[in-house]
Amino acid sequence: MTTSAIRSSLIACLRSSRPNFLVLAPLCTGLAVTAAWYDGLSPARLDILLVMLAALLAHAAVNLFNEHHDYHSGLDSLTTRTPFSGGSGSLPENPGAAGGVRVAAWACLAGVMAIGVSFLWQVGAVMLAYGLLGLLLVVAYTGWLTRRPWLCLLAPGVGFGILMVAGAYQALTGTLSLTALAASLVPTLMVSSLLLVNQLPDIEPDRRVGRDHLAIRLGVRRGSRLAAGLVLAAFAVIPLAWLYGALPAGAWLMWLAAPAAAWLSRGLWCLPIDVEKGDLAPLLPLMGLNVAVLLGSLTLLNAGLLLAG
Repeated sequence: MTTSAIRSSLIACLRSSRPNFLVLAPLCTGLAVTAAWYDGLSPARLDILLVMLAALLAHAAVNLFNEHHDYHSGLDSLTTRTPFSGGSGSLPENPGAAGGVRVAAWACLAGVMAIGVSFLWQVGAVMLAYGLLGLLLVVAYTGWLTRRPWLCLLAPGVGFGILMVAGAYQALTGTLSLTALAASLVPTLMVSSLLLVNQLPDIEPDRRVGRDHLAIRLGVRRGSRLAAGLVLAAFAVIPLAWLYGALPAGAWLMWLAAPAAAWLSRGLWCLPIDVEKGDLAPLLPLMGLNVAVLLGSLTLLNAGLLLAG
C-alpha cells in the first residue's frame, strides 16, 4: 500500500468516526465526575482520564461500525446526507478504505475492553455487567437493534446515559448514588430523542435495507412528536429529582436551555403534513437545534453539579 493510500485510509477512518459528534461522550462521562465531586468523593485523575477515553473510544467504535455496515448494505447509496444524518460519506468516496474502517472499529473496541478490564480489577465483578451490555450495544446496534423498534429507541440513551454516567460513576467510586442515577436520566432521554430525529430523513432508505425502527413505524410527524416528548421529559427530570433530593439546586442551571428546548419541542410537534410526503425542509433546522439543545443542556448540567459541589 502506498503512502498516499495509507493517508487516504486514515482520513476515511477519522471521518467515519464522526469527530464533530464525539464531544457527546466526554460530556456524558463528565456528569459522572461532577456527580462524584458533588457527593464529596475524589476520583483519581488517571481514572477520570481512563473512563473518558473509554467512552470516547466506544462512541467512535459504534460510529465506525455503523459507517462500515451502511456502506456494505448499500444504504449509503440510497440516503441523502444531511449534516446530522446519512453518515459521513467517507466510504462511498473511498471504497478501498472499508477494511481500514472495520479494523479501526475493532481497535477502538479493544481499547474499551482493555480499560474495562482495569476497572474490573479495581472495582469488582459489578463492572462486568456494564461492560458486557456496552459491548453488546456497540457491536449489535446497526446490524441487529435497528430492526427492533423499541430497543433501537432505547439503546442510544442507555449507552450514553445509564452506561456512560452511572457506569462511569461506579468505575470511579466503586458505588452508585441517587445523584448519578438522576443525572444519567437526562442523556438517556435526550440522546434517544436525538437518534430518533436523525432517523426521520432516512425512513425510506432504511426500510429498503430491512431496518425496522420507530421512525419507520410512526412516520415523520408521530416520530417527531415522540422525540419532542423525550426532550421535555429530560427537562422534567431536574425539578422532580430536586424535589426528591436526588439532584442539588445547581442542577436547575440546565433550565437556561429550556427556552431553546421548548422551541425545539414545539417545532417537532407542529411539523406540517407535507413532511410525510418527503418535504423535509422544515425538519432540517430542528435537527441542528436538537444537537445544540442536547450539548448545551449537558454542559449546563455539568456546570450546575460542579458549582453545587
